[in-house]
Amino acid sequence: MSIPSEIRKLNVGKVIDNYMLKDHTTYKVGGKAICAAVPNDENDLITLLSYLRENNIKYKILGNGSNVIFNDSGYNGVIVKLDNFNNLKILNNKVIVGAGYPLNKLAIRVSRLGLTGLEFAAGIPGTIGGAVYMNAGAYKSDIGYVLTSIKVLTPDYKIKTMYNKDLDFHYRTSFLQKNKDYICLEATIHLMKGNSEEIMELINERKMRRLETQPLEYPSAGSVFRNPEGDFAGRLVEELGYKGKGIGGAKVSDKHANFIINSGNATGEEIKKLINEIKDKVKKKYNIDLKVEQEFVE
Repeated sequence: MSIPSEIRKLNVGKVIDNYMLKDHTTYKVGGKAICAAVPNDENDLITLLSYLRENNIKYKILGNGSNVIFNDSGYNGVIVKLDNFNNLKILNNKVIVGAGYPLNKLAIRVSRLGLTGLEFAAGIPGTIGGAVYMNAGAYKSDIGYVLTSIKVLTPDYKIKTMYNKDLDFHYRTSFLQKNKDYICLEATIHLMKGNSEEIMELINERKMRRLETQPLEYPSAGSVFRNPEGDFAGRLVEELGYKGKGIGGAKVSDKHANFIINSGNATGEEIKKLINEIKDKVKKKYNIDLKVEQEFVE
């Protein structure tokens, strides 16, 4: 029996055969996965993960695909989507939100209600779960500043609460990134009361600035490298003469040297090759080991 039909027998939610990854990642690259499974709730997720682990089937939990690079040769595993974990409760300035809820949508929604603290997230294309995993941030703020706790599924299928202090938030990293068998199911975020007009004005100003300075008209995954302390990755890449250069359809943006874009029919392999080439050149010339913000999925 095929893996998709075996998963269907478990009755754990929707199963999508021959899942084309380029349609579900912001780089618009990646071949087919065996299938995608979209569990309805926590019990479905536990049943699904038990089956995958017991049968040694590779799997990847995928949010909006905004920080991952898959190969065009495909992914020999199952994609797990938490789209149905999308509950939202706003209780005064406390927000309880499911891992599958889009971060940008939440930021705009709470900002319009006059809650301040998530302005930085307007324009970040990931999900809440992905944002917690990556400690997503911008404008000198990140999810670690506003998150009070998360509900996680542990590797032994227990559901427990982890608090901010447990999550080891640092620049673009967290406990979850180092402990990939812990899965964020829901987040509790604490915001402050503010002026909705002023908040939305700031968001719109930043949006205009991003349109001018970032290649938002092309598929990309945002900043490729973390900024090294006291410097900017984009400056180093530009100084090396890589602005506008590329490999195949993968190209360093003319607008912002810390963005790699899919200028048309790029493959995941080309993007990875370009990232690694730049990383090696920066190491050789400046002795700086740039950290890649994006995840290469094999």
